[in-house]
Amino acid sequence: MNPSCNRIPAFQSLPNRDLWKRGKSFWLWLGLFLLFMSAQAGAQQVVQPIRMGITPAIVHDQYELLIEWRVYLQEKLGTPVEFVSRDSYRETIDLLKRKKLDFAWVSSFPYVYLEHNRRVRLLVTPVYQGRPYYRAYLIVPATDLDTRSFLQLKGKVFAYADFYSFTGYVVPRYQLQQAGEDPANFFRKTFFTWGHRKVIEAVAHGLADGGMVDSFVWDTLAQVRKNITDRTRIVSKTQEFGFPPIVAQTSVDKDKFAAMQRVLIEMEHDPEGAKLLKQLRLDRFGLPAPERYLEVGQMMQAVGDL
Repeated sequence: MNPSCNRIPAFQSLPNRDLWKRGKSFWLWLGLFLLFMSAQAGAQQVVQPIRMGITPAIVHDQYELLIEWRVYLQEKLGTPVEFVSRDSYRETIDLLKRKKLDFAWVSSFPYVYLEHNRRVRLLVTPVYQGRPYYRAYLIVPATDLDTRSFLQLKGKVFAYADFYSFTGYVVPRYQLQQAGEDPANFFRKTFFTWGHRKVIEAVAHGLADGGMVDSFVWDTLAQVRKNITDRTRIVSKTQEFGFPPIVAQTSVDKDKFAAMQRVLIEMEHDPEGAKLLKQLRLDRFGLPAPERYLEVGQMMQAVGDL
């Protein structure tokens, strides 16, 4: 018998080989498809962090405290939280306008200004020393034992905190205006420090003859950096104003708004939350009351800032 008769012709094996190749291709494409779908599902599960702005309305260089607070909020809210710290009110105002922040702890001026333009709404108001209010302190160098009133600083150097600061810019100009003086010509020189703490430092080091600052910042600094505040003297204190609030950007949905408000208000009843409040030098966070800021708005209008 011719051995070649038992051979399977080469062309008869081609269909099976082609089928194997097609099967291999199918499983390869199926694997790539499943990998792609898995990646898409993972991307959809990425949760955008809640972004909270921190401005010079608080002593925000206590980085360890802010990290602890951020972690606490993350755990209570069940979602990532990111603190966005800025050195000027203008930067935080811009971020809120551009919807780059969900919440922010701001001074009274930014709140009234932004609320007037329907950009934010009140979330909570901090309660400080038993009340949801603060004051403006007029300070001079501790070596100045003569100055007893604001008007005695005429012709001297004065430090403003920030162009958008209520206690550090609106209040001193309003007081001068009410006294019949022109704020633009009253002082020999003025400059901005871009922060209440920096006003205190400028006065302490003799770079300015006076300044007006947030009582909360001065009082807090007196506990953590007494060597600085001891070099200043409080000449006078104003009446009370609504404490710098935490606000929500208007596009924040009601569920996120309610969740953040609840967590902040309940901090005083939680051991870890109460510890953080103590470190923040606050009693608690309370429900907002817009009427506390009416006088702030009236004074801003009087000096042409609203």
